[in-house]
Amino acid sequence: MHYAMDTNVPRPEDAAARYSIDVRASTFTVRAFASGVLSAFGHNPTIAIRDCAGEVRFDPENLESAWLRMTIRADSLAVTDDVSEKDRQEIESRMKEQVLEIGEYPEIVYECSRVSASKTAEGQYWMALNGDLTLHGETHSQAVSARVTVSGDTVRAFGDFSILQTGYGITLVSVAGGAIKLKDELKFSFNILARKLE
Repeated sequence: MHYAMDTNVPRPEDAAARYSIDVRASTFTVRAFASGVLSAFGHNPTIAIRDCAGEVRFDPENLESAWLRMTIRADSLAVTDDVSEKDRQEIESRMKEQVLEIGEYPEIVYECSRVSASKTAEGQYWMALNGDLTLHGETHSQAVSARVTVSGDTVRAFGDFSILQTGYGITLVSVAGGAIKLKDELKFSFNILARKLE
């Protein structure tokens, strides 16, 4: 016996509003941590993600149906610290060529459709995302917690999370002739604004 699918029955995702990430109104940074003999005189580089795009689907009446996909251009990462131009060029060159290997892996992608959430106040939510991060050609599960605010036609999410570079097959590098080495952990902080699509 065959049953015809009723295409008029609304699916949970159909009720979700769609939002597009506004990179100009968002901040997304990566913090690396120094070790080595000169680390006390060095710095912990802060790196800004300048170019990312993505879509968010969100329905306040069905929080678990939330969905996110974000794509980052690996060549858009830039050092924001007040360092000499020589140090900036060295850090960015090593980051892009030796760490991220942007020629082979030009994009970093995070996609999540597994969400648990709770409403904390009117228009405010706490969300735990269990998505997949693709970095340096490897994909692994990555949990991200975020505070989310819905206001008018915008959604804003902010929080932070950490990864280990070696978990994605990345070789740890050093700068300043090896006197400053970067630790395995990278800490990401984000404050992302997305605008509702028509």
